[in-house]
Amino acid sequence: MSKPLKQIHLAAHFPGVNNTTVWSDPRAGSHIEFSSFAHFARTAERARFDFLFLAEGLRLREQDGKIYDLDVVGRPDTFTVLAALAAVTEHLGLTGTINSTFNEPYEVARQFASLDHLSGGRAAWNVVTSWDAFTGENFRRGGFLPQEERYSRAKEFLATANELFDSWHGDEIVADPATGTFLRDAKAGAFVHHGRHFDIHGRFNVPRSPQGRPVVFQAGDSDEGREFAASSADAIFSRYSTLEAGRSFYADVKRRLAAYGRRPDQLLILPAATFVLGDTDEEAEEAAREVRRAQVSGATAIKHLEFVWNRDLSAYDPDGPLPDIDPLPGENTIARGRAQVRMYRDPLTTAREWRELAAAHDWSIRDLVINTGNRQSFVGSPATVAREIDAFVQADASDGFILVPHITPGGLDAFADTVVPLLQERGVYRTEYEGTTLRDHLGLAHPDAGAAAERAAS
Repeated sequence: MSKPLKQIHLAAHFPGVNNTTVWSDPRAGSHIEFSSFAHFARTAERARFDFLFLAEGLRLREQDGKIYDLDVVGRPDTFTVLAALAAVTEHLGLTGTINSTFNEPYEVARQFASLDHLSGGRAAWNVVTSWDAFTGENFRRGGFLPQEERYSRAKEFLATANELFDSWHGDEIVADPATGTFLRDAKAGAFVHHGRHFDIHGRFNVPRSPQGRPVVFQAGDSDEGREFAASSADAIFSRYSTLEAGRSFYADVKRRLAAYGRRPDQLLILPAATFVLGDTDEEAEEAAREVRRAQVSGATAIKHLEFVWNRDLSAYDPDGPLPDIDPLPGENTIARGRAQVRMYRDPLTTAREWRELAAAHDWSIRDLVINTGNRQSFVGSPATVAREIDAFVQADASDGFILVPHITPGGLDAFADTVVPLLQERGVYRTEYEGTTLRDHLGLAHPDAGAAAERAAS
């Protein structure tokens, strides 16, 4: 008997200003005006996507002590944007990245519970940690935590937030016109948490929301991150966009669930994916080459090389050869606030490999950055892209994709109009929303209020 077809989950990431987005394209719009967010969200909802996703930067990035004006993080506050989008959408999930290193559980739990109420049960939280002291300078606590401490705090942060969500058990509210009393149970919202990172007690002032708790996403790729996702998350982002690497990551994370009493279908794996469409595969390939060159200007190429060399390379010609000097070892002081720096943990080895590649292909600095950077995940005609997405999911390399267009805000339009109908024809993608909450869209169970009450009581 043949295996039943898996249903594909699709979501959309609003990329903001970065080197993914081609801002030189005349179709590019604002990354801060609400009309851009509204257009993007409405397109995603028209295509029956599960959710829209916003990342968040907590400090302006710097390069050699100056604001990195090729890639400025200047987006409005995540919660403000998502709350506004709740008013112009009806079904689309609203996912925000909120840091567990520099925030506090009560405040974050209150914000997400409020968003879940305002949206009718469509809120989701991407739980992340912060890895550098540079970002920490913006916050009272300052500094940064070693990796093991970051995940320890994140785990307790999420557990504490869940205690707050669960402090309302679902049946406490009762109206008594005679006395004006609205609480049947004086313990409603009461919480006590004594832990290593948080020691708080009081009363949570937001009643239990439609989903009980927001959907929880996690994005770590380290062993600690994978364990955190297996123990606590509803979905995990993945950076693996090739079939072999995707299947390996998928199998590894799914096998970890059993240790926490969870089934494989209780955690979704959703890689980020870029795409370029054309009327034919050849047309799309040519367009993809043009997009990559637009994403990596000469100035961008030099800045990217500085991530590895940890030196000022502004005197080098981006259309010339790679530097013959070696990277400076130790803490990166050239590029600050950029997660990409962590990708190159052995700069000397990376530099040697890049020189070998450049020599073998006669690449300039810009050619190298273009060809070693992230290529588009899916390139081709709508039929080709639909077929490849379906094959990826059916092969258990993912449960779906978070699409990252290179044009904002209209970059999803062609995908919604051409690829989605083909996936629907294949019978692997919804034609209508079948539920009202994000948990319904993702096929995730709602937390049981009774079990939550028992946990809170204990």
